[in-house]
Amino acid sequence: MQMKRIVTIAVFVFLLQELVFAGPSWYARMENDRLFIGNSLVERVFEWNGGNLMTVSLADKAAGVVHNSVVLRPDAVFTETSAKGEDGTFEVDVVEEDSVRPAFLRARVCCRIGSLEVRREFRIYDDAPVLCSDIWLRGRLGAARSNAEKNHADRKNIEAAEDMDTGASTSLLDQLHFAGSHWHVKAVEFTDITDWNNNLVTERDVITYRKNRYRGNIAFVRDGISGNGYFFLKESPCSDVQLAYHGADFIAEFGHVMVTGTGLSHSDVNPREWTKAYSCVTGVYGPGELAALTALRKYQKNIRRHVPERDEMVMMNTWGDRSQDSKVNEKFCLEELEKAAALGISHFQIDDGWQSGKSPNSALAKGSFRNIWDNPLYWTPDAAKYPEGLAPVVERGKELGINIGLWYNPSVQNDFADWEKDADAIAGLYRKYGIRVFKIDGLAIPTKKAETNLRRLFDKVGQETGNAVIFNLDVTAGRRAGYHAFNEYGNIFLENRYTDWGNYYPYWTLRNLWMLSRYVPAEKIQVEFLNKWRNASKYGSDPFAPSEYSFEYLFAIAMAGQPLAWMEASNLPEEAFGIGEVVKKYRQLSGTFHDGIILPIGDEPSGCSWTGFQSICGDDTGFVLVLREASDDVSAYVKTWLPEESAVKFVPLLGNGKAFRTKTGKGGSVRFSLPSANDYVLYRYYIKK
Repeated sequence: MQMKRIVTIAVFVFLLQELVFAGPSWYARMENDRLFIGNSLVERVFEWNGGNLMTVSLADKAAGVVHNSVVLRPDAVFTETSAKGEDGTFEVDVVEEDSVRPAFLRARVCCRIGSLEVRREFRIYDDAPVLCSDIWLRGRLGAARSNAEKNHADRKNIEAAEDMDTGASTSLLDQLHFAGSHWHVKAVEFTDITDWNNNLVTERDVITYRKNRYRGNIAFVRDGISGNGYFFLKESPCSDVQLAYHGADFIAEFGHVMVTGTGLSHSDVNPREWTKAYSCVTGVYGPGELAALTALRKYQKNIRRHVPERDEMVMMNTWGDRSQDSKVNEKFCLEELEKAAALGISHFQIDDGWQSGKSPNSALAKGSFRNIWDNPLYWTPDAAKYPEGLAPVVERGKELGINIGLWYNPSVQNDFADWEKDADAIAGLYRKYGIRVFKIDGLAIPTKKAETNLRRLFDKVGQETGNAVIFNLDVTAGRRAGYHAFNEYGNIFLENRYTDWGNYYPYWTLRNLWMLSRYVPAEKIQVEFLNKWRNASKYGSDPFAPSEYSFEYLFAIAMAGQPLAWMEASNLPEEAFGIGEVVKKYRQLSGTFHDGIILPIGDEPSGCSWTGFQSICGDDTGFVLVLREASDDVSAYVKTWLPEESAVKFVPLLGNGKAFRTKTGKGGSVRFSLPSANDYVLYRYYIKK
């Protein structure tokens, strides 16, 4: 065996200490030319193959199931020649926890395949049944693998074994090949660019057969006999906007499932530096959808630690009332802060217009995002609007218990070539004013270089501020990160909706959050609620118009996410401020609510459904947020994630429900009651053991 094994003494000492004191269960070790990586929940075994790893088996330790590979072949494939690696090295270290990520074990495997160097780093967290593979390439890709997929209609009929050969596949991030003919794949595709799209999740369930291609960021693969399975999560933008995309993310053929689409073109890789491909996460789960979703969510909660003091926010951003930058100045902000405090708001974000430079969206001047840094004062407070800078607004915010946030549009020119200047500007605003929340807008990530520089920008801000800054990453337009990339930097600004244009319908917003929450942590999504009294006449007699709902109900729709008051508080009537106490009570419990695994319950929101969310906080407790839309039924059975035939006590915290005890029915169904249409209740539940 030709291998350089590099493991520092410090790591051995650390691991020994953890073993003695019952610390993390993670491990990565070589034994007899095989690499074992895992923790107490999962293990993946590889044939070393000179560092060009080949999966031998994948084990779900909790279920006591081991999936063995039918064929040994390199997992990750980037060239026509997927041979044995050369000059293989293996390193292990522990990445200590910080304010963003918990500690994890990192196992680094490097090798050379012809003129290409491959670095594959595995992240192993202690409490998740997953292994994440981060891949970098350096050198020359050589002959590019074929990305063309022949239409099945152009193939001959199958009369012999050789007729089944479909030729080489595209480059692969990972693949698993297990025995059996009854594998089911559920591919989940996501759509952002929400200024243009209002259907954000598409699911496709198939029984695998001949080689076919599927789109999506997630593939759940389940054995139809045992019910056990595994998933692949491709950490990349949505399929429509990925780099170097060739029409598919997954390829499945019977028990052989592959992850394709590296995000790299031939010109992205060079001998001078490492270039990162998209990452691929593999997780295991037992029978049932809850097991699969829990395994996925446990990993997602490790990407960025949710710290309530930093990450919880009921934010107000005044852009939703369409005044753009015409009102924004010190006087306006101070007046808005007083009213925001009465609403119970925790963060007040000044959108476009606070800065000296003028954007293309300015109502006051024909600005531009081009050549931003030709004006070195572009990202300083407009002296005419804020004669003393932002200090008076920030100080008044502190007195009222409100954090001030800002809108920011990095200079996209030349693939974010000015990323250091942007990072310095953001860090400077943090140091001078204590601004910790920045809405990042106007992103364009058309190349790998742009993606790399954008990461450098965010990482530099994190390093210079001790990770105190959080970014609201806008996914409303352009080529951006979507729902499964850049998640370590903050939360997601989901959508722009306006009563001015008649495109804000509360049940649309609820539906988008409900559908995403199955696969994306709801607590990482900013969810808007608007001033329902504005532009009521534009909706006519529409039964789903915002004015048909109570203001408190509009806020309740956003509770499972991070509520965003997309409005000017000064435009609200006095009755709107009646929700202030509800908002304050919600803020007291939101951290605990969001700490659980939040999943959708009930029926898909339609405007007339019984629907909602459940936060699973442990084996015997959690929360349910039940929403009765414009249904004629005063009570209804709602399918939950509670165990069947369980005795459960429900204690109301917010809304109009009453306390009760019950036993769950089939599918964890519970009969809930609410007195009126378009009403809600937030319960804490307790399961009696």
